[in-house]
Amino acid sequence: MKRTMLLFFLSCEAILCLLAAFFREFIPGVFTSMMAFPFEQIALGLRALSLSGQLGNAMAILIYAAFCLAPVILLMAIRKKRKLVLEDAILPLLSLVLFAVVYLMINPGFIRTPASIAAVKSFLGTVAWSVIAKYFLLRVLRLFYTADVPRLQKYMTALLHGLAVLFVSIAFGVCFGDFLNAIGALRAGNTGSEDGLWVSYVFLGLQYLVNALPYLLDVWVVFAGIRLLTELQANRYSQASVDAAQDLSQRCCKALIIIVVTSVDFNLLQLAFVNSLRVISATVQVPIPSIAFLLAALLLAQYIGENKQLKEDNDLIV
Repeated sequence: MKRTMLLFFLSCEAILCLLAAFFREFIPGVFTSMMAFPFEQIALGLRALSLSGQLGNAMAILIYAAFCLAPVILLMAIRKKRKLVLEDAILPLLSLVLFAVVYLMINPGFIRTPASIAAVKSFLGTVAWSVIAKYFLLRVLRLFYTADVPRLQKYMTALLHGLAVLFVSIAFGVCFGDFLNAIGALRAGNTGSEDGLWVSYVFLGLQYLVNALPYLLDVWVVFAGIRLLTELQANRYSQASVDAAQDLSQRCCKALIIIVVTSVDFNLLQLAFVNSLRVISATVQVPIPSIAFLLAALLLAQYIGENKQLKEDNDLIV
């Protein structure tokens, strides 16, 4: 996917995540949590169709069965194309999980727990997504282990695209949803005493930016990683590959510095306005994944530079 197309796709994803967060706030019965998507909406549609009459009920049962059996149908299609491997056994398990999750989404009252309906649906969605993630992670590991270098580079490029999608969904879905929840809790806890509440609203907005910034910076770093892989596919010994590796390491350094500085500065800013705030949230961010990514990028940049130098020396000898 070209850079402009990826930017457009991520922008559309960000808008959809923001809309979903707003819908969850204003239509709580339809969007209770990000983890429940899309199983919650499918369950609501099936319930409405089932209650529309006998024909609707029959259609709802067929759609329910087809949706839940989709992993098994996928397994049958995979079997025709290649030999089945151990992780493919997860697909029938996923079908069973979908039957249970969607049915309980339709009838959440069957789960006897003091937790709220939203918490129950979030739990059910998490169970389904965990099984899906388990299958894809194991498949990715097998593909990486058995791939040659050109194919591995293509897989890594696809993985970076997936990480960019994940980071955007967290920044504009999860973090923004937490921001809306914090605003609602602040408003509910200060009914009748709204004077000066705007300061706390501003700081909640700043808190959202501080929480979302690491994920947005990760997307920025991912673009550099995709460029590096593109250059490596073209010519791993070119100066462009060395420049791309150095750009990746520089972006990692800058991202790490920005994350640490903004976290500390936000805490100091809260201290300066502590008497005007109704809610305080101190954050101490230690971005261990970013540090690991930074070290790996620096090592890769050095490795690519040394490889280029060795090839130039060998060419001179020959």
